[in-house]
Amino acid sequence: MQFESVSESRLSFVVCFIAAFVGCAPLLQAQTEPAAPHTFFRVKAAETLTAPVSGRLLLFLKPGSGDKEVSIDEFHPTATYVAAQEIHDLEPGEEVEVNADQLAFPKAFSELNGGLYEVQAVLDTDHNYNYAGRAPEDWISNVMALAGWKPGSTAEPELVLDHHPEEDAQRKAAYEKLKGTATADVARLEEFESPALTRFWGRPTKVRAWVILPPDYVKSGGKYPTVYWTHGFGGEIDSALVSGLRIYERMKAGKMPPMIWVMLDESCPQGTHEFADSVNDGPWGTALTAEFIPWLEKKYRMDARRDGRFVQGHSSGGWASLQLEVNYPKVFGGTWSTSPDPSDFHDFTGIDLYADHANVYHRPDGSAYPIMRDKGQVLATAEQFTRLEQVLGPYGGQMTSFDWVFSPKSVSGAPEAMFDRVTGDVDPKVVAYWQEHWDLAHVVSTHWADRGADLKGRIHVYVGTADTFYLDGAAHKFDAVLKGLGADAHFTYIPDRTHFDLYGVGDDRQGLFDEIGQQMWDVARPGKSWKNRQ
Repeated sequence: MQFESVSESRLSFVVCFIAAFVGCAPLLQAQTEPAAPHTFFRVKAAETLTAPVSGRLLLFLKPGSGDKEVSIDEFHPTATYVAAQEIHDLEPGEEVEVNADQLAFPKAFSELNGGLYEVQAVLDTDHNYNYAGRAPEDWISNVMALAGWKPGSTAEPELVLDHHPEEDAQRKAAYEKLKGTATADVARLEEFESPALTRFWGRPTKVRAWVILPPDYVKSGGKYPTVYWTHGFGGEIDSALVSGLRIYERMKAGKMPPMIWVMLDESCPQGTHEFADSVNDGPWGTALTAEFIPWLEKKYRMDARRDGRFVQGHSSGGWASLQLEVNYPKVFGGTWSTSPDPSDFHDFTGIDLYADHANVYHRPDGSAYPIMRDKGQVLATAEQFTRLEQVLGPYGGQMTSFDWVFSPKSVSGAPEAMFDRVTGDVDPKVVAYWQEHWDLAHVVSTHWADRGADLKGRIHVYVGTADTFYLDGAAHKFDAVLKGLGADAHFTYIPDRTHFDLYGVGDDRQGLFDEIGQQMWDVARPGKSWKNRQ
């Protein structure tokens, strides 16, 4: 996990249903009165465009003025209003009228009070806004100030899609400088066309990773333990390199033992595939363990044995590393998973998916389930998080990504939704499938007889007690299950740490890597020191 349709909530429906039987005439009358006129914007494709454009047209509007960009803030999801509409083959110079009430978050634009606002249009051409935000191929308008604007009382504002998003120049320069250090003796990009994935998708599909070499790799001539690292939701191949180079610098500085780190890319159009053998995303676990790893071990001086192969990752990558260890205990000698996505679905970010009449949006008393917090303050509810994701697009968002990884395939070919996006009601049949295949606490319990000997002592989890996404709850439940099995698992709960500062040790924001690296080394090279190799 790492950050993420307008209709009445289930609670409101119940209130209105009861009111009808107690003679609440004013409420019924109000519901039959004509709705306020819808609010529209006009969006035009600039005449300078050279070809028709298609995609998901997004309008971002918020109070204020003077900003160069109007976008969402994941930590304050209701601060910006978003409306969406699909468009197809909009010709240069042609315009489209966007109904800002039909598909909007957090509410219809017509419900806004008058005031000073600013608005911007974005055409998400490749439908990946939920995962990566604005891309260089998208089209955007300038930010328009709406002084004294009141929905429906003035002419429809017109926005012109005439340029692409500008990449942050400083950030780009910093990345290019960093990438320049990725010489062949430090980092190598590996792309492997997977036969299993290619058969599944019917087109060439690759496993990609940056292989980070230890500083003494070229001159040593020896073999090395290898770590397969996976990023969280929102990560991709470039961010994997950045993380890998940070690890390289720690090895170079003598803070971490010399090992090979394979920085895997687990992003896909549907979100993160998490290297699971999913009926929707494809056999990524098989592709990694049966194809990619043997291929790499022929190219590099890797230990090529269970106690020399480890998995590690954070957030969605933390869950991926957990499931890889659970499902392939003879391949990997241990996982060091940090802030993993829910590993026990009795606590799916605080929600018990197995409860009678389970609902992702509301507790039995009608109160909202939170999904993000900071310093004890709720930043977003599960319903807000999901509804924003639905407006931005039904592709690549966190909740949708869970369905793609965990769910069975529907008759239409799409994954079955675990819960109704309108009401929040959980589908027990889909949850039963989730449990059987991907509830790791259940999977370990069910298969302990045949996997227990290989898993004992191999599971390590770190999570903050103030995790931003409430992921410490599931960790405690998984921990209890493993204790009951005698699994000798190692769970570390770091007081007051969140999802984003978990690795800090003193003033070192990445210091936890040193501890993890040392523990891996002790498994691969018991009783041997690595410091004399520096």
